[in-house]
Amino acid sequence: MVNKEFITDSEEKTNCLAEQFAAIAKKGDVFALFGTLGVGKSVFSRAFIKKLTAAEEVPSPTFTLVQSYPFQDMEIYHFDLYRLKSPQEIFELGFEEAVYQGISLIEWPEKAGNFLPKDIFQIHISMQENQRIFNIMVTSAEKAERLEQINDC
Repeated sequence: MVNKEFITDSEEKTNCLAEQFAAIAKKGDVFALFGTLGVGKSVFSRAFIKKLTAAEEVPSPTFTLVQSYPFQDMEIYHFDLYRLKSPQEIFELGFEEAVYQGISLIEWPEKAGNFLPKDIFQIHISMQENQRIFNIMVTSAEKAERLEQINDC
């Protein structure tokens, strides 16, 4: 497992970090965003999606649970699993297709239980004073190589 940490102290720097992740993303990638309410998961997702698509508005999928955006020959899926009652509910959202056929950003990924794929970008976000700490974990050498392309903003 490879860990890398980034610290941002503004929304602009969080956007910069998300845009770098968008630049290394490819079909089948899952970006699992862990963190408490208000820590910046939606801000990160919004910047990521805007970098790759023509979307002007990127609403949080809090009530719809999933939003998708066309990108090249696939879709970018933005999940918010906060309101799920059980992990099995993800299959009603087209979860399997999303994680294999597109790029997925998943807020509250712990709600997916054991159905979350193993080879993913785990992004743990926490706050300390006016800073957001992004602790990124990957397990594969291929993802570790791509993670090395990300720089501080």
